Amino acid sequence: MAVESYKTYGGNDLGAVYSPERTKFRVWAPEAQQMTLQMYAAGNDTPVRESCDMEPGEGGTWSYVKEGDCAGLYYTYLVTGADGARREAVDPYARATGVNGKRAMVVDLAGTNPKGFGEEEYRNPASITDAVIYEGSVRDFTADVSSGAVNRGKFLGLTETGTKNSYGEATGLDYISGLGVTHVQFLPVFDYETVDEAHPSDRHYNWGYDPDNYNVPEGSYATDPFEGAVRVREMKEMIQAFHDRGIGVIMDVVYNHTFRASDSNLNKLAPGYYYRSNERWMFTNGSGCGNEIASERTMVRKLIIDSLVYWMTEYHIDGFRFDLMAVLDTETMQEAAQALRAIRPDVFLYGEPWNGGESALPVEQRAFKCNMERLQGIGAFNDGIRDAVKGDVFQMQAPGFVNGGWDCEHVLRSGIMGAARHLRACDIVYGGEVWMREPQQSINYVSCHDNYTLWDKLTLSCPQEGIEMRKRMNRLAAAIILTSQGVPFLLSGEEFLRSKPIPGTGILAENSYNMADAVNSLKWDQVHEHADMVAYYQGLMAFRREHPVLRLRKAQQVEDCLRFLDGTPSGVVAYTLDGTKVQDDADVICVIFNNNREPVTVELPEPGVWSVVIDAVQAGVDKKYFVESNAVAEPVSAMVLVKE
Repeated sequence: MAVESYKTYGGNDLGAVYSPERTKFRVWAPEAQQMTLQMYAAGNDTPVRESCDMEPGEGGTWSYVKEGDCAGLYYTYLVTGADGARREAVDPYARATGVNGKRAMVVDLAGTNPKGFGEEEYRNPASITDAVIYEGSVRDFTADVSSGAVNRGKFLGLTETGTKNSYGEATGLDYISGLGVTHVQFLPVFDYETVDEAHPSDRHYNWGYDPDNYNVPEGSYATDPFEGAVRVREMKEMIQAFHDRGIGVIMDVVYNHTFRASDSNLNKLAPGYYYRSNERWMFTNGSGCGNEIASERTMVRKLIIDSLVYWMTEYHIDGFRFDLMAVLDTETMQEAAQALRAIRPDVFLYGEPWNGGESALPVEQRAFKCNMERLQGIGAFNDGIRDAVKGDVFQMQAPGFVNGGWDCEHVLRSGIMGAARHLRACDIVYGGEVWMREPQQSINYVSCHDNYTLWDKLTLSCPQEGIEMRKRMNRLAAAIILTSQGVPFLLSGEEFLRSKPIPGTGILAENSYNMADAVNSLKWDQVHEHADMVAYYQGLMAFRREHPVLRLRKAQQVEDCLRFLDGTPSGVVAYTLDGTKVQDDADVICVIFNNNREPVTVELPEPGVWSVVIDAVQAGVDKKYFVESNAVAEPVSAMVLVKE
């Protein structure tokens, strides 16, 4: 029988549904010949305590009810396949596991809630364009000794207050909450494969894009990875700590593949169903990681949507970033958005609109750039503005606008406008058309965990330049991202020149996904060493908060408010934003970006007095000096003026 013809199940009781009186186990395995529930006293290294045959039931499921309070009981499923072989699998709907995710655990979720967890009042801002997103790994934030944290590299490390670097300056939670960002986006925090949770030493590192159990927090981030409830409680404590500071939490989810394929838990329970394959029944590789999830199939789509709803409702997650979103089909993405918004209308959703390898999913079904028109309310990373600003990420020495590149202005203008379709600048294109539906879909960035950090890219593309010139380039890049229409996204530490040198080699890491803490961790003493840069980023964020015209939600609003200045010199992009056409903003703003190595004079669009609030070295909301008629933009700098 073709896997697409398997019976499907629509109920909401898959997994271990706990109550103090009994626990109901249900698993979907439509072609299994027998299913046995294996129960254990511990999450590892203990013999089977009890085995119970499960009953076949509705929609290809198997179920068993165990009476009594089962909280803390570990379990697996022993499935007998059509070939007669018996394979032990972890429940795909497991909510907690023992060490390294080898056995699921029955958990009393209510008992894992920190005090006051259900009383949180945090809500996302009215529009995602009001957000400033700050990306980092749980481990990276506090792993370095300079973080001053006690629980370094753990969920709890980001709940600690009063942590200081060597100079007595705030780090961790205190620093992030004072920076000006609105959301933290964590690299994957669900259970992944390649870090030994029992020994999460410096030698065992991974970003987490190798998922194992989709609904279980990663144990290496917990203070006790052996006791399944601890990781659940401590992740909730971390989220609560950010919410208490008014900062939202976005979860990076990797539903496009699993670390293992043929011997994965999913494949043991329903062989061939969860993964796409070719005509020779070989797994296809749209993720670039050896397999790709078949999101278009009913029970795979259900697993993804059920998982998203679970993380949002149980952990109070405020948004989701989809890794390699184009491996997933547009229908799944839309149904996921509908399910999440039915519960919480303010949830933020966005992802990478590309895949990592050749996918078996037809292009017209992918959550891909060319299909963003169909992904209403779902955003995507704008690699066009990324490469226009700093140069192609796949060419180490290729420059962009800020580091000496030429002919970048047309793509840069597209990014400034939020890359939205139907705008006046129809000649500003990506692949024949501008590809976002609305500016609020455009996630604007120049660095993230992938590829070189911004500072390392500037170093490698401009080896002849000194640190002061590269800092000018960095400030110009930040100014572009934080004044463009769309959603600004920053790599943690970008504001204090985060770099990833590999110790003892003289090499800068491009892909540090499995490198040591010495490479990946945030070095908090750099906050002091580059305080001028931190202040500049803070000033840019403060100015963005002050002016709603920088945070427009609709393409028509951009059409009405934004005008590029004609006749500007080569290497200059300048435009005005008319805030008088927007509610709660009464200012006319002029923004000038100059990548030339000498000052450039730009004729202002209206006579009168203009106050300069952002220049080559200072940013904020305060007026610094005044100009009339003409503005002189310093070399390699941004200049922002407000009409008096």
